[in-house]
Amino acid sequence: MPTPPPPPLAVMSKDSKPWRPFTTNCCSIEDQTVFGNFSRCRPTRSQFSKNVAKLPSFRRLSFSDLSSSTSSTRINEDLAHPFGSSLNVFLLSELRAITQNFSSNFLLGEGGFGTVHKGYIDENLRQGLKAQSVAVKLLDIEGLQGHREWLAEVIFLGQLRHQHLVKLIGYCCEDEERLLVYEFMPRGSLENHLFRRVSVPLAWGTRLKIAIGAAKGLAFLHGAEQPVIYRDFKTSNVLLDSDFTAKLSDFGLAKMGPEGSDTHVTTRVMGTYGYAAPEYVNTGHLTTKSDVYSFGVVLLEILTGRRSVDKTKPKAEQNLVDWARPYLTSSRRLRCIMDPKLGGQYSVKGAREIASLALQCVSLNPKARPRMPAVVEVLERLQNLRDMAITSGHWPTTPKSNRNGVSAKGRRETRPGAYWKPSPVAPTRHG
Repeated sequence: MPTPPPPPLAVMSKDSKPWRPFTTNCCSIEDQTVFGNFSRCRPTRSQFSKNVAKLPSFRRLSFSDLSSSTSSTRINEDLAHPFGSSLNVFLLSELRAITQNFSSNFLLGEGGFGTVHKGYIDENLRQGLKAQSVAVKLLDIEGLQGHREWLAEVIFLGQLRHQHLVKLIGYCCEDEERLLVYEFMPRGSLENHLFRRVSVPLAWGTRLKIAIGAAKGLAFLHGAEQPVIYRDFKTSNVLLDSDFTAKLSDFGLAKMGPEGSDTHVTTRVMGTYGYAAPEYVNTGHLTTKSDVYSFGVVLLEILTGRRSVDKTKPKAEQNLVDWARPYLTSSRRLRCIMDPKLGGQYSVKGAREIASLALQCVSLNPKARPRMPAVVEVLERLQNLRDMAITSGHWPTTPKSNRNGVSAKGRRETRPGAYWKPSPVAPTRHG
């Protein structure tokens, strides 16, 4: 059954601005939501200065706890008390200094929020702050996101600490300037490693390690005192440290989950087309199972090496979930869609288990999707598998041959089993 089309409210575009490594291909203007069309949703300076809307409470601090004014002085006062010394409040001059005035030579990437620059903090910049490389995110006040998203990141990452969430070191709020300072993630995003031709292909063990780390990050969010719905889980928001440990970034669209007897949060549809759960796109009803769907899409990207939406493919193959779904229930058919960059070097049983898990995650029925702790449990079991298979050829997606094993084009075809042989090479946790 194909995924239901998004409602007319959502406008998709293949010309969305690429992001390295952070991205959010969406924004909201008043009551209109736009997916991935950067030219239609650029707020003005006057919109930037509008009051911040109140959101449901978040533990000890929420949007409603803060001043509705966007005055930098008042915001700094409101943020200073709850966070204390856990977050550093940087001066704009300090961040200019560590990035050489936001030099293009230090540019890590750009997207809806603005630009991200690498910087280096030495031990003399701030007492008690260790020397380290950082990523400085600079809000473009004429860009796609605004003060609300900046504040969401400060609130969520200022209070949530986990080994699989990117660490927020501090922030800057001066006049209309809004900046965020994160730990530097030297290996960039999962998106870059899966889809950029210049990168070295990720080994099977490394892909599994990344999937486990990202799943643990989501499981932590969903298991918080009040569940946090990430709402924008995708490969570009999964960042990697030097050891390929996955950490979730970009919490500008995060939302508090339902409380009490409520089963969902109703909100404007925001996220990235191709990753957003169909029931959320169609109704605006948001639950933690919406994140599970997005995780399933990323699992398929890890398996196939294909993007969630690829307009360069034939029409029937453009939506990854719709295209891959028929191949996920058969071990033999699964081989046809495995990422060719793996060179056939992956655990056959592990791939089959991940395919089955991905199929559950992208179920059209949200109740049929597993919870993230169960997803973590399944993935962790696959780390100890010792089977590896090496293929010496590509599997045709629609093989055609006669009884004598001769294809329609006159070439003799080998039986499927002949393509595969066991290998003594076992996957490792670090690929």
